[in-house]
Amino acid sequence: MVETHLIMSEWGAKNVNIETDKTADYVRSLATKNYEDDNMAASISSGTFKTDGMAVVPCSMKTLAGIANAFDDSLVSRAAGVCIKEQRKLVLVPREAPLSRIHLDNMSKLAGAGAVILPAMPGFYHRPKTMEDLIDHVVGKVLDQFNIDHNLFKRWG
Repeated sequence: MVETHLIMSEWGAKNVNIETDKTADYVRSLATKNYEDDNMAASISSGTFKTDGMAVVPCSMKTLAGIANAFDDSLVSRAAGVCIKEQRKLVLVPREAPLSRIHLDNMSKLAGAGAVILPAMPGFYHRPKTMEDLIDHVVGKVLDQFNIDHNLFKRWG
């Protein structure tokens, strides 16, 4: 079992309700610990709280810009900034398209600071048959970044 800490932003919760057949409460129930996005005193806002890292899924361009420019106006951006300063794994999963030069510059800035930019772009070599197969491929790629074993997609070879 992996201990997980979840920060669900207001728009993250809305997107769960809009884009899936799940509820934000269901997603929260999957995490070991939950935090409100405005709780800047949460344990994960401090570098002294040890973690393996953080994944921001999905990562809006607003959040990405906030992280890239150290504008720690939310717990998501603050905890991501902690990962950068502590040199912990930070995986950002943007899903916007097309990308502007500003988006790309922010992504480049973050990649230069050690973040992994992992766009929500599923592979097709495993011949997905369902939307879940496409989602599982992206989720599996995120889990791979943290060396978490899974069988969400068939590996190449």
